[in-house]
Amino acid sequence: MGPPKSKKRKPTFRRLLKTSSVKIDNKTKNRRFKRENADKKHRKEQRKLRNALKDSSSRAPRPLEVYKKRPEEELEDEDEEFLESLPTDMMEDEDLEQIKAMARKASFVTRDLSSSEPVHSKKRKGGQSAESYEKLPRKMRKEEQKEVIHLLPIKDKSRIIPQSMEKPVEQKEEDEEEDDEDAERELSENEEELEEAIPLTAEERETLRAQKLTEKKLAIAMLGSAIISDPNNNIKKLKELRGMLVETDPLVAVTVRKLVMVSLMEIFKDIVPAFRIRPLTEEEKAAKVKRDTQQLREFEEGLVSQYKFYLENLEQTIKDWKQKKLKRSQAVALQAYRGLAEVAIRCVCELLVALPHFNFHNNIIVMLVPLMNDSSRKVSDMCCEAMKTLFKEDKLGYASLGAVKVMSGMIKGRHFNVRPELLKTLMWLRIKEVDLKRDTEDTAPKKRFMNNKEKRKSLSRMQRKWKKAEEKLEKELLEAEASENKDKKIKLHTETLNIVFLIYFRILKKAQKSVLLPAVLEGLAKFAHLINLEFFDDLLNVLQNLIQSGDLTNRESLHCIQTAFNILSGQGDVLNIDPLKFYTHLYKTLISLHAGAPNDDIIIVLQCLDVMLTKRRKQVTLQRAMAFVKRLCTLSMHVLPNASIGIMAANRAIIHAFPKCDLLLDNDGQGSGVYLPELDEPEYCNPQNTSLWELHTLMRHYQPIVRKFATHLSHGAPSDGSGALGVNLSRRSPGQLFADYSFRDMTFNPPVGAPTTKKRDYFTIGHCLLDQELRKQVDKVLSVADEDDDTLDFSQALTQTST
Repeated sequence: MGPPKSKKRKPTFRRLLKTSSVKIDNKTKNRRFKRENADKKHRKEQRKLRNALKDSSSRAPRPLEVYKKRPEEELEDEDEEFLESLPTDMMEDEDLEQIKAMARKASFVTRDLSSSEPVHSKKRKGGQSAESYEKLPRKMRKEEQKEVIHLLPIKDKSRIIPQSMEKPVEQKEEDEEEDDEDAERELSENEEELEEAIPLTAEERETLRAQKLTEKKLAIAMLGSAIISDPNNNIKKLKELRGMLVETDPLVAVTVRKLVMVSLMEIFKDIVPAFRIRPLTEEEKAAKVKRDTQQLREFEEGLVSQYKFYLENLEQTIKDWKQKKLKRSQAVALQAYRGLAEVAIRCVCELLVALPHFNFHNNIIVMLVPLMNDSSRKVSDMCCEAMKTLFKEDKLGYASLGAVKVMSGMIKGRHFNVRPELLKTLMWLRIKEVDLKRDTEDTAPKKRFMNNKEKRKSLSRMQRKWKKAEEKLEKELLEAEASENKDKKIKLHTETLNIVFLIYFRILKKAQKSVLLPAVLEGLAKFAHLINLEFFDDLLNVLQNLIQSGDLTNRESLHCIQTAFNILSGQGDVLNIDPLKFYTHLYKTLISLHAGAPNDDIIIVLQCLDVMLTKRRKQVTLQRAMAFVKRLCTLSMHVLPNASIGIMAANRAIIHAFPKCDLLLDNDGQGSGVYLPELDEPEYCNPQNTSLWELHTLMRHYQPIVRKFATHLSHGAPSDGSGALGVNLSRRSPGQLFADYSFRDMTFNPPVGAPTTKKRDYFTIGHCLLDQELRKQVDKVLSVADEDDDTLDFSQALTQTST
């Protein structure tokens, strides 16, 4: 059974709407008019249906075989078709009968309906007029048929004159333009033939070249400005501008092609939208759209096609240079191919960086990655710089992932026979920054919204209404904050990093003696904190074996140490690994660094000291820390001033981390034993029995910042007081100080002052030499200086003094 019926009385229509009687009358009238119109429409449709049934019943059955009609029957059929085409509903019955009578005559059927002349104007005398009229239609069929528009006939006193006109054709202007273009082309060809026939001097040739080049520049400028000002309507001019890439005039071919390449590159950078244009599906092409939408589709389709053809032209130019392939036109010599290819590569690099979101970006990457390993240093550096810029500016990670995939395939395909600069570009990937940003966002407290009970207790009705709208808006903003993009970004970066580590591990496993090993170790040192925990043990064993092999340089071994401690400082804290051998190797390597070696190795030493001693202060013994402080003070006397500043800043950080290192500032020894400076074991060299005497020497250094740091350390590195450093020096890290006081510009920073000279107000009277024997020898030499035969013999004086 259904629900019980309600006993309440339903309100009437009038009471519910509370309408006036006038409105009700109007509504009834409208209903009546609509009903009448519907009845009329129904009667009209019934009438049409009855007429259609009558026509179908009266129509003769169609024969199974159709025979060719005789000429008389064809003429009668044409008469009936003409009568049906005339607008007879506007004529009277008498006029219609007269037209039918005229149609029976052969003269009306066979006359040209396109003329408006009367029927009886061209009657001939003779009995053969009917035969001539019968021949006319056969001649008309052979001639070209023209489209005719039938008009209303004109009624005269005695006849009705049919009217017709030819359909107008609008092609005169286009024909005239084509004729003008053909004429101009013929004139230019004739001029070129005349110029080739007449030999020109060098001056005339240069003048002609300048004139042609000016004309081409103006044409390029006009086309470019027209495209940029209105891209939607002038997109077809891109094809005209791109056609100048195949300039055949040998005088200006190379220059014009370079100008067109650069111009098209700037045009595409300006008019390309900030999204990728996808091709339309068959359903979208078949669907009817608005006029503006159709114009936009045509613009996008033309833009993508012209951009594709432009990239193909650039690629073909590069291939011609690499293959040294001469074209048939011979407008460009083989010597000019290199310049054209360099301009084409520059344009491709600009498009790689400027349009990473647009179509064919993966094709550009595939084109440029092999050129990063080119034998030409200029081309290789150009492509590597473009790839570095792409990695630095790529925020999402799509372009970086595509580039890393292509680089991995090329390195594997060429069996690691590539330039180290190609691998060094991977150092510019933005993976570390995004990972740190994700960690801070995960630890940040999330926004909490109020529930309904809390709202009712603390807010009024109006406040709850506003609070609801505010929370809705905040939720939309949180959704629009690209939370989905964050997940995609992390996923892309994870995939990119896996490919990078795959490249590095392949080289460590199969090509340890390759020139790529320094770049691999440097990359591992940067991304070591992102390596999966499962690979830590194997990777540390590989690094330790590389160091013990003795085949590495100082820089490579320092990178191995930095990689190992970056692993241990991140997720490797949970591993129970003693890195004593890495400490020993760094302590051993410090003594081999000096001012004659590359000064850039010091920055790696400073980074290693920060990770090994300052950040791991709880795992490091006091003996090890004191040994490193002593050896670093010794090293600071043998390096450049900026390296000395960085090393003493690192010593300051170690003394702050290990306050008991101030024992090195005392002359009294602690415990038994003698300091062994040549021992490579920091735990057993007895550093507590020595002192930092190097600081007194550094306090007389010519660099004022070195003097400040030496004085500061000799006072025990205090944080305040007379021996404290200024704020500008104490707040900067050792690496920043090393870079700020660099000597790359071959200038002192700060500039060294000139030595002060003490001028004497008076001169002493007497001999300037106090030694009597030396004075006698000088007088003897001066007395015989005028004689030509005597010469000074210093060796004799040396033998006399030695005896």
